Amino acid sequence: MLRLPQYYRDDKNQVTPHKSASLRKSCLTWKRLLAISLFLMLSVAFTAPKSLTSRLGFKFPLLRCGIHTPQDLGGLPTHYTLSSGSRIPSIALGVWRAPKDQTVTAVKTALDSGYRHIDGAWVYRNEEEVGQALKEGNVKREDVWLTSKLWNNFHAPEDIEPALDDSLKKLGTDYLDLYIIHWPLAIPKDEKPANYDKELTANPYPTWQKLEEMVAKGKVRNIGVSNFNIRRLQNLTANPLKIQPAVNQVEINFWFPQIEMLEYSKKTGILLEAYSPLGSAERVTESLNVQEVKEVAEELGMTPAQVLIAWHIQRGTVVLPKSVTPSRVTENIHLKKLSEEAFDKIEKAARAHKPQRGSNPSQNWGLDFDIFE
Repeated sequence: MLRLPQYYRDDKNQVTPHKSASLRKSCLTWKRLLAISLFLMLSVAFTAPKSLTSRLGFKFPLLRCGIHTPQDLGGLPTHYTLSSGSRIPSIALGVWRAPKDQTVTAVKTALDSGYRHIDGAWVYRNEEEVGQALKEGNVKREDVWLTSKLWNNFHAPEDIEPALDDSLKKLGTDYLDLYIIHWPLAIPKDEKPANYDKELTANPYPTWQKLEEMVAKGKVRNIGVSNFNIRRLQNLTANPLKIQPAVNQVEINFWFPQIEMLEYSKKTGILLEAYSPLGSAERVTESLNVQEVKEVAEELGMTPAQVLIAWHIQRGTVVLPKSVTPSRVTENIHLKKLSEEAFDKIEKAARAHKPQRGSNPSQNWGLDFDIFE
C-alpha cells in the first residue's frame, strides 16, 4: 500500500508538513471533537435532572436509544414487598375498557415509558392484545408484572384451571405474577348473576384452595382478591389457608378514600390496589379540578393527575391509572414525591366529605343483596 510522506523539504530546505498529513490531522481533530461533544450531550441527557434537560432543549428518551428501564418515581417507592416475598411495582397500567384496537399501542407505550406492571382481566376481552404488546415490546417477560383475574362464572374448582389456561394462552405466557378473584360472587358456568351460587359466594374457600393449587403448579406466583370488604376478607382468612391473600384490589380515589380499609390493610399486610384512582369515568374531570389538588399541582409543577397518583402511592397502595392516550400513559408515571404538607392537604380534603362509591353493579346484575355489604 502506497503511503504518502508526512513531511517534505521545501526549496529552502526547511521541513514542512505534507498537505495530506495536515488534512489527515485536521480530520482526526474534528472526529475527536465530534466524539467529545456527543459524549457530553449524552452525559447531560442521561444524568442531569429532567427539568434542566428540558430547559436546555435535550430530548433523549431512553426508548429511542433502545434502553428500557423502570421509571424512577421521584422519591416514591417503586415496589412493595408482598407476604410471599415478591416485589410488586407500585404503579400499573390498567387496561379495563381499553378498546382492542388501542390496547397494543397503550401497553407498548407503557413499557417504553418505564411501566413494569400491567393489570388486566379475562373479562376485559383484550388479553390477546396485551400478549401481542408484550411479544412485540423490548422488555423481557420476567421483568413485567402481569396480573389477570378469575371471572365470576369460573369460581367452581373444576372451572378455575381451564379459565386460567385460557388467559395464559391469550397473554402468551406460562405463568402469572398475580391472579385475583375478580368479585366475591360465584355464578355457575353459563348462568346469569341473579342465579349465583349462594354457598360458594358466602364461603369461597373451595375456590381459594384451587388457586393455591395453581401456585403449587407454577402457573401463578401470587393470589389475591378484588372488591372484598373487610367482612368478606375475615370470612375467607378464617379458613386454614396455605397462602394468605397478597392483595385486595378495590375502588379508591379522592371521592372514596377507603379509610377503614386502608387501616385494615396495614394491620393485616394485605396490600391494597387502587382502581379508578382518578375517580370513576364520570368523575375524572371533577377530580382533576378539586381546588386543593390544583393548588398542590401548581406549587410542585405537576399535573393534577400526577398529584393524585403520587398521593395514592404515598398512602401505601398500588395505583392502577388507565388510559390509551400515549401522552397520558407517559404523564401518569412521571411522578415525584409530594411534600408532607402537600400530602396532608390532599388527605385532609379527601377525608372531609362523605365517601361516595363510583361503581356498584349489584342492581344491574339483578342481585338480591349489595355486593359491597
